[in-house]
Amino acid sequence: MKKKKFFNSLVFKLILGIIIGIIVGNISNVTAIRIIDSIKRVIGSLIGYIVPLIILGFITPAIVSLKENAGKVLGVTLIICYASSVGAATMSFLAGKAIIPNLNIASNVGGGNSIPESIFNISIDPIMPVMTALVTSILFGIAVIVTESNTWENLLLELNKIILFIVNNVVIKILPVYIATTFAGLSYEGVIVNELPVFLKVIVIVIIGHFIWMTLMYSIAGAVSKTNPKEVFRHYVPAYLTAVGTMSSAATLSVALKCARKSKTLDPKIRDFAIPLCSNTHLCGSVLTEVFFVMTVSQILTGKLPETANMIAFILLLGIFAIAAPGVPGGTVVASLGLITSVLGFNDTGTALMLSIFALQDSFGTACNVTTDGAIALMVTGIFKKVPGRGDNPEVKVAQN
Repeated sequence: MKKKKFFNSLVFKLILGIIIGIIVGNISNVTAIRIIDSIKRVIGSLIGYIVPLIILGFITPAIVSLKENAGKVLGVTLIICYASSVGAATMSFLAGKAIIPNLNIASNVGGGNSIPESIFNISIDPIMPVMTALVTSILFGIAVIVTESNTWENLLLELNKIILFIVNNVVIKILPVYIATTFAGLSYEGVIVNELPVFLKVIVIVIIGHFIWMTLMYSIAGAVSKTNPKEVFRHYVPAYLTAVGTMSSAATLSVALKCARKSKTLDPKIRDFAIPLCSNTHLCGSVLTEVFFVMTVSQILTGKLPETANMIAFILLLGIFAIAAPGVPGGTVVASLGLITSVLGFNDTGTALMLSIFALQDSFGTACNVTTDGAIALMVTGIFKKVPGRGDNPEVKVAQN
């Protein structure tokens, strides 16, 4: 029975999608990869359309259910997101100072095939951009609380049920196919075979850093909530694998919510509020990666690391940019290109090299972002003393006044 359950699980389907994608990409000709890329673009467009709906359907009802404590929960969550990003960046900076000068890193990335133009491209534009949906959810939720509109409160609860149905019956079903087509494209381009070994040392170091930071965050969350954090992170394997495949916190949001809902220690209201919020405001893994990589690129191009004062300014500002960065592939590094050029003085060559290296591991940074969101939700649950089973009723007020 357990064996059959595993083969029907999302984890197995995601792993299978990755394997099939790599194999198909290796044996595909130009015509086949054009079809595969077209399918990927359509599915990606559909997921992109649904993401703002997920934000509206989860964050707004969650804020309304938080009642008078919504402002407190929002403020605390954003502060923790910023602290996590700056903390991860600082750890990466200290590790880079100790490790990078001792590495012999090649600067030339191997070439590969380029994806030909898609046979067809069906664009499904979202109702609104992700950040617009996020701001709308917060403002609308607070407005419903202040005006005490019972009609809208009930409508939002119904909206939550509708969006949950879409997530379970549409997004979850098509994700393995989306991941398979993504990896097929990477395999065809030669990224997996040709480019990964070039920066293998750096990527391995960064991934180790991700797990160190995730461990630290969940340890803090366990201490704050006085619960075993394993009850949260043990459910996050599907979300981690989905993030590896999609390279997008936004595209992984539906799976992350599904995973978080399995935890018995997360308050339902805080969970449904914090997880969607963090998917667009908490990018600790991406920030950790970017700091280590800008130091690596500086060592490659100039033979030395950036000045410490510049790196401190870069880290503090990067934490702010990470909160505003879109939860899409490469969102953090793209949003912070201005910092890279102005604070660190990178030229076009440095910027291009930075984007190339970042792209090679973007999936793992995203997986760190998504998985650590569960730790933040647990911290906020503990701060507001609403851990289910610890003597409080999670279905009433969120905080004890």
